[in-house]
Amino acid sequence: MKPIEISPVQARNLALFSQGLLSKKPFAKREQGVLEAIQQISYVQIDTISIAMRAHHHTIWTRVPDYQPEMLLKLQAKDRTVFEYWSHAAAYLPMRDYRFSLFRKKAIRNGQKHWFEKNDKVMKYVIDRIKAEGPLQSKDFEAKDNVETGWGSYKPAKIALEQLFQEGKLMITERRKFQKVYDLPENVIPSDIDTSVPDAKEMARHLIEIGIHAHGLKADTEISYLRKGVKPAIKKALKDMTENGEIQPLTIKGLDQPVYYTFPHLLENLPSRIGTKQIHLINPFDNLVIQRKRLSQIFDFDYQIEVYVPQAKRKFGYYCLPILWGNEIIGRLDPKADRKSGLFKVIHLYLEKEVDWESIKTPLAKNIISFARFCGCEKVEIENASPKGFQSILEKEILEHL
Repeated sequence: MKPIEISPVQARNLALFSQGLLSKKPFAKREQGVLEAIQQISYVQIDTISIAMRAHHHTIWTRVPDYQPEMLLKLQAKDRTVFEYWSHAAAYLPMRDYRFSLFRKKAIRNGQKHWFEKNDKVMKYVIDRIKAEGPLQSKDFEAKDNVETGWGSYKPAKIALEQLFQEGKLMITERRKFQKVYDLPENVIPSDIDTSVPDAKEMARHLIEIGIHAHGLKADTEISYLRKGVKPAIKKALKDMTENGEIQPLTIKGLDQPVYYTFPHLLENLPSRIGTKQIHLINPFDNLVIQRKRLSQIFDFDYQIEVYVPQAKRKFGYYCLPILWGNEIIGRLDPKADRKSGLFKVIHLYLEKEVDWESIKTPLAKNIISFARFCGCEKVEIENASPKGFQSILEKEILEHL
């Protein structure tokens, strides 16, 4: 099947509809909506940075406006409809996809390197205690003879817990104040969940299907991103699925590379218009923006999170959030939430594409206020905004809607 060419606008719309950010039909409310959103976008990355709101909570809130963090905790600890494991990074995943986590777990059990060296004696000790005592946290083990690693200093039991988790011999049953609680898989996995280990062919097909389902269109390098042991199987599956018409190869007008793949029905059902434009402040670890090359190609937006950049070399700010307006990313916002004082600071807001200030001022102000409240703040302060002249307009609009 030959690739068909689509416009950059069609590519953006395809991506955004699939990500639940242009959907005509919003996700359900509360826990049901949270589960629907995670199942749609396939995973939600977990991150510890809380300068505004932690990534996993922010990513869900962007799609489920009435979301509160306790909803995700309930889905994990009580409903057992999501679980924690590794996607391209630590993530919450739908429990229905549990068996596909076993492919990586098996590889690690068979010797694939993770972060730490295995210590079978300590691992046995940890497992025996959890079998005897029930779910435990790292703090329940004594800190003896810490091990120095490239990631810092860790007590042997913490390393063992992480290794057992990566091998699938332990699961995270819940989090208490963001601290992991470990238990045996048989105490966590619902009885109706398939626990058979997929082979490389099944795994490749799964990655293709969830990738396209979540993003609308995917290149082979994006599907195999940070995935060990399945790249040849992915290439073979893409070829087979293309030949039998399950997927459609695409190119984007103006781009020589890469070839993308989509499902034919996604193209057929793609609306010609996006409807009412909405503002979204996108987390740096949101599924939409996590692959920076793709973001540049499809959205013409160059982005780097500057958390890991020395302060003197930062161009925009510590934790800038891309600003999505309809189907375009028009700028970024560097936030800081001081929950003790209740003040949400916009350290700097940058509009980088020409937009009508009158059309954007109200939805942007309202979204900033909503996000500030989600972060536990009732006051909003704009320290800087570019271009010149927009700050006073935005400040006035925020005052009117607070």
